[in-house]
Amino acid sequence: FTSEIANEGVIAFSPDGKTMVFARGNDGKKKGAKDVNLYMSRFVKGEWTEPQLMLINDPNAWNSTPAFNGNGSVLYFASNRPGGYGGTDLYSARIDSYGRWGRVQNMGEEINTPGNEMFPYISDDGKLYFSSTGHPGMGNLDIFVATRTDGQINIENLGPPVNSTADDFGICFTSVKDGYFTSNREGGKGDDDIYAFVNNDPNLKIANYFLAGKTITTNEEGKEEILQDVSVKLTSPSGQVIASDVTGMDGAFKFKIDGGTNYELIGEKENYFTTRISFTTVGKTIPQEELTKMITDTTFYADLELNKIVIDKAIVLENIYYDLDKADIRPDAAIELDKLVQILKDNPQIFIELSSHTDARADNDYNLKLSQRRAESAVQYLISSGINPNRITAKGYGETQLKILNAMTEEEHQQNRRTEFKVTKIDQGQAKNTL
Repeated sequence: FTSEIANEGVIAFSPDGKTMVFARGNDGKKKGAKDVNLYMSRFVKGEWTEPQLMLINDPNAWNSTPAFNGNGSVLYFASNRPGGYGGTDLYSARIDSYGRWGRVQNMGEEINTPGNEMFPYISDDGKLYFSSTGHPGMGNLDIFVATRTDGQINIENLGPPVNSTADDFGICFTSVKDGYFTSNREGGKGDDDIYAFVNNDPNLKIANYFLAGKTITTNEEGKEEILQDVSVKLTSPSGQVIASDVTGMDGAFKFKIDGGTNYELIGEKENYFTTRISFTTVGKTIPQEELTKMITDTTFYADLELNKIVIDKAIVLENIYYDLDKADIRPDAAIELDKLVQILKDNPQIFIELSSHTDARADNDYNLKLSQRRAESAVQYLISSGINPNRITAKGYGETQLKILNAMTEEEHQQNRRTEFKVTKIDQGQAKNTL
C-alpha cells in the first residue's frame, strides 16, 4: 500500500507484530518539509489493512520517527508542532482500553531542547535512546540515552565510536550487547549507511524491575472484584508523572521502574475515590556481582483498591484520639488527618461532613458540645492544610450515634469515641486544582 506520489519513511512495529505505524509524506517533498504524518495499519486475517491517518498528528507539522515501548501501550515519535521547546521534540501517545491512540504529551525539557530530537527507541531494559542536535555532542545528530534515577532524568551521550562529527541516528538493539545504527560519516558507501556495533563490556549484565498489579474494588456484598477503566499513574513523590496506563477488563497494569527509587501509584476513576499508595525499590535491587544472566527481570506486585463514593456513607478515620475533655489535635491525630487532606486534594469534586462522636460516660449536653469542638478543631486543621473551608462542615453528634450500646470495656468506649467523614455532595464540575 505504498503511495505513488508520497514518500514512506520510518516504520515501527508493535511487539506482537500486528500493528504497523509509519511516516508518510503527503506530496513527496524532501525530508524535513511540514508534510509528513503518521499512519497506522493492522494485520488482520493475513493481510495489512489500508493505512489510516492517526489522530495524534498535528496536520500542520512534521510528525515522524515512531517507536513502540516494550508492551505496545506507548508510541513515541518526533514532531515540530507548536508548543514544543524548539525544532523537533519527542512526544508520547498512549493507547486506551478501546484501542484508540491519544493523550499526546511532550516529553519535557529534560529530553527536548531548542535543537532537534528524533528517532526514539526503547530498549529491552526500558531505556530511551534518541538522537539530538541540542544536547552537548560531537556534532550534528548524536545518539543519547536517557535513564531515570530517583525521579531524575539523566542524559548521556554514547560517545565514540557510535557517535561522530556527522549525523548518527536510528539506533536499535538485537540483544543487550549488539545492534545497529545509521550514520552518514566519512568512509561509508553512500549518504546514510547502516552500521553494526558490539559492546564487549564484561559487566554488561542488567537487571530490569517492574511494578505490576490490578485495580480492584469491594462490591456491596463485601466481595473483592476487578475494576476496569481505571487511570493508573506512576509518579515520583513530588508528583511528576513517570508513566500511566488505563486498565482493561482484567484490571491489570505494569510499569518499568528503577532500582533504589521511591514511587507513588495513583488510581483514578469517575465516582470512585482517587487512591494512592507508596512503593519503593530502595533496598530491593540485586547487586551487580550477583547477576548470573545477561538480563534478569524482577517484578514487584501492588494492587490498587478504589472505593465507590457513596453519598452520606460514614467512613471512620482510624486513630483520631483526643486527650480527656480536650479538643486539641494531637500529633498522632494529625498524621491521620493528613491522610484525609490528601483524599480531599485528590478528589476535588467531593464535599464532606466531618463528624465527631463521644462515648456515653458524661451527660448528653456536655458530650454534644465536646464533640462539636472536636469536629471544629479537626476542620480547622484541614483548612490550615490548604483545604477550601466551603468543602467541609463540622458536626458533633455527642453520644447520639453509639456504635456499641451499653459499652463496658475501654476498647468498646473507644469505638464509640470516633471521628468520621461522609461525602455530602459530588460536584464533577470542580476544577482539578480546586482545594
